[in-house]
Amino acid sequence: MDLRFERGDPHEPHGHAILFARTSGGARILATYCVILPIQFSIGKYLPPMLVGQIPLEAMSSENNLSAMPIPPMLEDVPGVEMLRQLAEQRDDDLCDMGTLLIDDESQRLAYAAEACASYGQAYLRYQQRWPELPSSASPSSGFTGRTTVTESTDAASSLDDIDIDAVADSMLSERDRLSEIARLISQARYALDVNDQRQLAEVSARLKRLASSLPEKYRADQLASAALSRDSSGPQLAALYLQRAYKLLDEDYINIPPIEQQIRELRGQE
Repeated sequence: MDLRFERGDPHEPHGHAILFARTSGGARILATYCVILPIQFSIGKYLPPMLVGQIPLEAMSSENNLSAMPIPPMLEDVPGVEMLRQLAEQRDDDLCDMGTLLIDDESQRLAYAAEACASYGQAYLRYQQRWPELPSSASPSSGFTGRTTVTESTDAASSLDDIDIDAVADSMLSERDRLSEIARLISQARYALDVNDQRQLAEVSARLKRLASSLPEKYRADQLASAALSRDSSGPQLAALYLQRAYKLLDEDYINIPPIEQQIRELRGQE
């Protein structure tokens, strides 16, 4: 996820930030607070199995050897962006825009907060790796130096880079979880289109298409992905309708599918 820094420098983050997102249509503002803790640990180690299944695998890994914590762990309603700007100014926090949350349910708000916090943690790691090397205060026999810490951190990250975390995570997802992930990616794709971020759009597009191709044909996930990536003005609404149809199909709510399909036909007829 690419965060847009409204306050602060993405190349020199403070290590503590207010992260916020808008719901579809901008009716509500949701936010969490991300802090980089000085003690290294993996948050997945402390979560119950029910929550672990809701948080992206990359957000729980300790690959960056940092503890990037979203507090609260789920995006919560806040009065508005202006209030957040004032808070960030008074507290000297970074303020980051996460984009638009297309589907407003608890699993999405939990996953989005975790991924945004992990993204902020990566930005902080890149900044930290440029810090001057500190002399070691440990005894020579201990074998520990500040240089060793940086090297081991880099080696750990490099070894994890060789693993396709997304592919591993996708293979473990249920159809419902894959649809939920697609919903999150749609919001990222729309944000990338809005700001003309070609790099993010390419990354989101590849993952969105891979997830879509893994679903049964009955969900029309390929058409959903095409609509989500379309620059046509009807793209967002069409993607939302395809997503609604997929969830109705998953829940075997067949009686409510025809009206959605009628809306899809009408929208496609306007293209």
